Amino acid sequence: MKFLRIKAIAKKEMLQIRRDPLSLAMAFLMPALLLIIFGYAITLDVNNLTTIVYDRDRSSMSRELLAELTASQYFTIVRHAETPHEIDSYLDKGKARVALSIPADFSRDLRAGRAAQLQIIVDGSDSNTATIALGYLTALTERYSLQLNGGRAAPAIDPRVRVWYNPELKSRNFIIPGLIAVIMVVIAALLTSLTVAREWERGTMEQLIATPVKPPELVLGKLIPYFLIGYLDMAITVVMAVFLFEVPLRGNVALLAVISAVFLFGGLSLGILISIVTKNQLVASQISMVATFLPAFLLSGFMYAISNMPPVLQAVTRIVPARYFVAVLKGIFLKGSPLRLLVWNALFLVIFGLLTFVAANRKFKKKIE
Repeated sequence: MKFLRIKAIAKKEMLQIRRDPLSLAMAFLMPALLLIIFGYAITLDVNNLTTIVYDRDRSSMSRELLAELTASQYFTIVRHAETPHEIDSYLDKGKARVALSIPADFSRDLRAGRAAQLQIIVDGSDSNTATIALGYLTALTERYSLQLNGGRAAPAIDPRVRVWYNPELKSRNFIIPGLIAVIMVVIAALLTSLTVAREWERGTMEQLIATPVKPPELVLGKLIPYFLIGYLDMAITVVMAVFLFEVPLRGNVALLAVISAVFLFGGLSLGILISIVTKNQLVASQISMVATFLPAFLLSGFMYAISNMPPVLQAVTRIVPARYFVAVLKGIFLKGSPLRLLVWNALFLVIFGLLTFVAANRKFKKKIE
């Protein structure tokens, strides 16, 4: 009997959506438009690039080079690795964006007047950051070479650079996965924020209150149609990302589908909660934009590196669900990250979805004030 009531509410909501061309247009055209508009290069200044160093030389010259690196204020050394495997781990988990490997014969080659090799590995999943990091490192090594040569132009260091995850440094490869998260926030929260408020404004809420439908059934019934729309939008954006913008999808598609479903459920529940609290479509839409779209756009790491933000804002980003979904999308698309590397991001999205769904159910009361 409970399933039949949920099905009836979902069917009623689907009819409402079909009769509202504006909502349909917003649901299906907005993802494509946003991808096309924002699928281009965005230049951002970066600093405090997290760096892991593997120094096998451990000489005064290698220490001087690292001192130059730290003094530039563009790089923050977060780890002095003991083994080369630590570099893989830190880059895979996103704990470092740059890795510097100094060979054991670094100082010996410099003293002998030979070009010393220096391996630089950059996380290219954020192409803008990677490009700037390469420019900083190139300038730093050239300056250090001039110091060693007494100002002569002959290079003393021969850096060997490798860019992981995004070798061609295409900005769209970094932008598109993050943009998908922003699109899902807009679709999930903005559309569902109007559902319950619309019932109050049209005077149909009294009819629903008179029925035996319980609050959880009403919330689920209203979520289902928008969940299907959001999931279809997710599929559209992924297909456009892969085939139109040629963003590599290296990870597990099934894992992407499951975590996307969890994120959609939380976003839809938040929209329903806003709609229940406000009971006004205009107010609900404005609150949903402020509460979801702006944080997702500015505080998720999609547009601006979180490490560059003030400490207070960095703390605020920890409660922004889009931050974790952006990390998941970049990991699956560009790095091919397995579940074990994404489990904490996924766990936060699960907790967020459950909390917002429970809050929406408790806030909805079957009575007229």
